[in-house]
Amino acid sequence: MERTHYDSILDRSKRITWQDDCYVDLQSTTSSQAETEDLGWIQKHQDQLQSFITPSFLGEILNHMRNLDVLSSAQEIKVKEAGRLQDQINMLTTIVTAKDSQGSDVLQGFIESSDSQVAQLIINHDAMVKEHKEVLLRRYEQYRDRDSISCPRLNISSRTLLLVDGLSDLQQKEHDLMQVGVTRGEKRNHLRQLGLAKLFEPLTRVSMPPRVSLTVGVAGIGKTTWVRHFVRQWCQGIICTDINFVLPFTFAELNLLDKLSAERLVKMAFPHISDPSLVLNSSCRTLLILDGLDEFRCKLNFSDAAPCSDPKKEVPIDDLVTNIIRGNLLPDIAVWVTSRPRVASLIPGGLVDRVTEIPGFSPKDIEIFLNHHFSEKDFARKIWSHLESNKILMVMCYIPCICWIVADTLLYIMQNEAQETLPRTCTELYANFCSMKAELGEPRGREPVKMEQLHGSNRKLLGNLGRLAFYGLLKHKYVFSEQDLKNYGIELLVTQSSLGSGVLVREESTINTTYRFTHLTLQEFLAATFYHVSSKRAIFDLFSESSMSWPKIGFQNHFRSAFQHSQQAEDGHLDVFVRFLTGLLCSAAIKPLAGLLALGKDDGNNKTWAAGFLQGLLVSGGAVVSLRAVNLAYCLQELQHTEMLRSVEEDLRLGSLAGKLTRPHCVVLGYLLHVSPECSEQTNLTASLNASTVKCLLPQLLYCSHLRLENNHFKDDVMELLGSLLSAKDCHIQKISLADNAISNKGAKALSRALLVNRTLTSLNLRNNNIGSKGAKFLAEALKMNQVLTSINFQNNAIEEEGAQSLAEVLQCNRKLVSLNLCGNQLGDKGTVALAEALAVNHTLLSLHLQSNSISNKGMTALTKALRLNHGLVSLNLRENSIGVEGAKNMAHALHENNTLQDLDLTANLLHDDGIQAIAGAIKFNRGLTSLHLQWNFIKSTATKALAHALLSNSTMQLLDLQENNSLGMDGAIFIATALKGNHQLTYINLQGNGIGESGAKVISDAIRASASGCVVDI
Repeated sequence: MERTHYDSILDRSKRITWQDDCYVDLQSTTSSQAETEDLGWIQKHQDQLQSFITPSFLGEILNHMRNLDVLSSAQEIKVKEAGRLQDQINMLTTIVTAKDSQGSDVLQGFIESSDSQVAQLIINHDAMVKEHKEVLLRRYEQYRDRDSISCPRLNISSRTLLLVDGLSDLQQKEHDLMQVGVTRGEKRNHLRQLGLAKLFEPLTRVSMPPRVSLTVGVAGIGKTTWVRHFVRQWCQGIICTDINFVLPFTFAELNLLDKLSAERLVKMAFPHISDPSLVLNSSCRTLLILDGLDEFRCKLNFSDAAPCSDPKKEVPIDDLVTNIIRGNLLPDIAVWVTSRPRVASLIPGGLVDRVTEIPGFSPKDIEIFLNHHFSEKDFARKIWSHLESNKILMVMCYIPCICWIVADTLLYIMQNEAQETLPRTCTELYANFCSMKAELGEPRGREPVKMEQLHGSNRKLLGNLGRLAFYGLLKHKYVFSEQDLKNYGIELLVTQSSLGSGVLVREESTINTTYRFTHLTLQEFLAATFYHVSSKRAIFDLFSESSMSWPKIGFQNHFRSAFQHSQQAEDGHLDVFVRFLTGLLCSAAIKPLAGLLALGKDDGNNKTWAAGFLQGLLVSGGAVVSLRAVNLAYCLQELQHTEMLRSVEEDLRLGSLAGKLTRPHCVVLGYLLHVSPECSEQTNLTASLNASTVKCLLPQLLYCSHLRLENNHFKDDVMELLGSLLSAKDCHIQKISLADNAISNKGAKALSRALLVNRTLTSLNLRNNNIGSKGAKFLAEALKMNQVLTSINFQNNAIEEEGAQSLAEVLQCNRKLVSLNLCGNQLGDKGTVALAEALAVNHTLLSLHLQSNSISNKGMTALTKALRLNHGLVSLNLRENSIGVEGAKNMAHALHENNTLQDLDLTANLLHDDGIQAIAGAIKFNRGLTSLHLQWNFIKSTATKALAHALLSNSTMQLLDLQENNSLGMDGAIFIATALKGNHQLTYINLQGNGIGESGAKVISDAIRASASGCVVDI
């Protein structure tokens, strides 16, 4: 827009007068019309003056006003000494508006006559922003309906991004569906969530806003939808109001550009911005959005790109993007890049200030979507039930765009009763989707149109689309120009048919028009249909687009070739293609496409052959089960050859995999950990593994939630492997049990290194190993840093006093640990005293188990002193120690003051009657204890009487265990019966092994019937 346009907007005769300037001296009474107009100009531009005046421009203003004697020397000094730049500007406007109209006229005249960018922004900013927002809103309004398809029913305002620390190996190297299958759309608890409104804000008060932000997400997750939502929200003034200009671009738009400058690019995309330098300079906070890096035709080269810092200089488009991200070009503007993860990993980590990830649908999100998507709840219920029983389809639905494809296809089948059973594989589902899109465009009479009768143009279109999809897939090309379509025989008019518009998305911009498949998986499916049909008549290698290649004849040779290419592709980009290719050998998958593909009847021989071929690949792989190998199990699922899959799943469920984990079984187990939440949430490999099978399965064990590796005779060499497992960024393990193995201090050291970096593990069970005091010390050093683990079991590990002292140091500083099991570790009194000193300051540990640790009165005394100060511990296990009467009395004193402890276990100590009577005295007043275990303590009737009287006053005790005290007899029974008549909180009492006899039992049973029907008494 020309400057004259802005000048006309700001014409003095059209300005709105302003009345209430907060900076005006209240003593002033001048009220001429001219002054009111002058005051209005300053007020109207106050925000722009604050935002855009630079120190140098402020200096020019002061010099100009001093030269005209509008400002005195003293006033100039007052402005310069006002403090921050904004304070200086406030002081200047205060002084100017307090004067007569001359001061305001001089300031206004200087700014309006200046040719500087600062002056232009002050004058024209509001009008420029208003027009820019109007243009963006009009442009993005057309995408609303399309966004509802690509990210259906997704209320982005209520969703959050995940703040991640770089990209994992899985994200950098594997296919999108592999990534989604592993995470299952779930938000990882250890990751911070970040709302879209805070995406470009500092994370702390002392940090800086990010310059380069990278948002990653798999294809169809909604990256572009998030971008468009952000732009609309910004245009409406809802979020990020401190950003002056948002300049959104897609890499699909940039693909047809060759060489241009940054300013020319902005001018080309936004013709209404007449002077791009105004929005690209340092005075203006501008956000440049580069959406869809994975769709860029150029591979960014950050090491060899020629540096460029001139926004007017024309450079190749890839160098332009590289220099913008590097900060050589436009260093003062913020940049937001979105991409699929694998391509995003090509940007050096040091250039990116913030990485966020878009999470997929969770199972709950899928269910909500179905209920919202369908007006008839019965359809939603049936589809949800079908997804629950078909794990592979559920995995696909974690991606919102695929969720829409799945839901609409299943609905269409149910409404039209097109087949007896719903699709059970991805291939069946996509075949029905394409059939649906083709049939929707056909003229319909009273009778349903048979697929064999579909118009021939659809058959030709499907073939050409498949060829485009296949060779695009080989080239990692997912966005196509109009010329690309013509090159593959696809007429632009035909793309508007039901089939064409159903599988292709057309997008227009001011720069170009592009096409893409509705989703990457649809491109992969159509590629597979092309390959399937072509391989039955092709005489050359289809992976070579030219006819100059080695001869290759016969379907089986072409099928084998496809898998060779797939297994050799390090990034897995052909994984889903070969799944679909395998699935097309099933009659249920090919039937919906029979009319479109014009295939003859299949005798099933190829399906049988393919099953044998795939099983051969399972056996012949390397020593480690890679995701390429796991993809073979996915192919068996698509082929509906599932005998081995079902067998391994059943053995895993029953915990009976011992001796059965051959390499094919390991591959299938890896597959199950991907697609079955039940298998990954409870992975029981107890007594099933050795060092070689651990090494074989290692990459797949990453994706378990609860991993049980008990009784596998693991030694320290295996712990090195498991340490690398727990150290990986991709690790999803939350609980791991290594109980009953042969782990020593060396294994504990390997584990400790992993705990320094692991962010997912919350529970660690090392019961019945032999880490010793040295191993405990290694782990203690890690636990001082680790802020994730909440539960650790060190039972029977010979930790001894020295190990207890190391762990006590952990409790002094660690505030995440809530459960610690140190039973059977020979801690003695010295170790117990160290732990007690830590408990005096630690109020976050909830459960402490110290059974069988040779603790005497000395250790007990230290613990009771700590309990007087501790307000966190709720469960304390002191079974099978050597605590006597003195220790019991000290515990009684502590219970008078501590009302936090709920469960106290003093089984098999030496408390005797005197000790129990002291504890009974405390129970009268204690209001925290709910469970008390006193079995095997040589208690007689006198102590029982004291307990009974205490229970009459106690209103919180629910469980009392007095079994195996031998001497309670009839008197003890009477006392307990008395307690039952008065205390109605008790729900369980154990009196076994106390010789109360039949008479005593009758007394108690009568008391229960009369007053305590809710209490269970074991006699």
